[in-house]
Amino acid sequence: MADGDYEWFVTLAELEHVTAAAEQLHIAQPTLTRMLARLERRLGAALFDRRGRRLSLNTYGRIFYEHARRAQSELDAARRAIDDLTNPAFSEIRLGFLGSFGSTVVPRLIAAFAEASPRVTLTLEEGAAESIGDLVQSGFIDVGVVSPRPKTPALAWRSLFRQRLGVAVPRGHRLTGVAAVSMTDLADEPFVAMHPGFGMRRLLDELCAAAQFQPRIVLETGNLTTTAGLVAAGLGISLMPIDGSDYPLGVGVLRLADADAYRDVGMIWNSGRPLSRPARDFIASAAAVHAKAHQGD
Repeated sequence: MADGDYEWFVTLAELEHVTAAAEQLHIAQPTLTRMLARLERRLGAALFDRRGRRLSLNTYGRIFYEHARRAQSELDAARRAIDDLTNPAFSEIRLGFLGSFGSTVVPRLIAAFAEASPRVTLTLEEGAAESIGDLVQSGFIDVGVVSPRPKTPALAWRSLFRQRLGVAVPRGHRLTGVAAVSMTDLADEPFVAMHPGFGMRRLLDELCAAAQFQPRIVLETGNLTTTAGLVAAGLGISLMPIDGSDYPLGVGVLRLADADAYRDVGMIWNSGRPLSRPARDFIASAAAVHAKAHQGD
């Protein structure tokens, strides 16, 4: 590996094990040990506390790791930018998105983009809003389609559309047939919620806090489809988007009258790193798709 390329150190720092890091990097273990010793001599400080082959970052190591990770991210961005210029017809976009967007939103965006850029490959990563944000920040994902808007300034944001939120209730629930409810009407209800880290969980927590109560969460899931099924089984109620979702029989979705009962859906990318040309084209294409779909709204 080239001098100044810190992929090996970042890998070693994250795994904290010489053998495991050497295997992942496809280099010999003695070679990796020598690389670390050479780096520590240059810096004049040990970066790890050693317990056999198991390592633990010390204070100096943690400082160097943070800078090395950022430096490696910049090197990777430079390589992609050069690749865009030398071979623009064959490029890759790493796209992350929420599971609830996998059935309609993301396929529609990809289809529109692929029509104009058929030689660009998309690698897909599905996850929670928080984890997608972390992957975008670290450089493992180029663009994420998430909701709600992240609060960190390190992530740039471009809005796509806004969804009203409602509350899913099982058949025969006391609120069935009501035109609209407010969060204060739900203070004593059992909730089926997404796990912490998911966008819908953050929205639920924020709406309940605004209504001045703590939700009584009886079950947590990582999938909106599963959540709807649990509601249909009579195990609780749940916060759900009103539009764009198919719900099982036995579930009714009531409109929430609260003014802030909506979720913004948009794209995120790392504001501190240059985007590749295909990634910029994807963002522009996705924005155009939804601008056209919502003309006249």
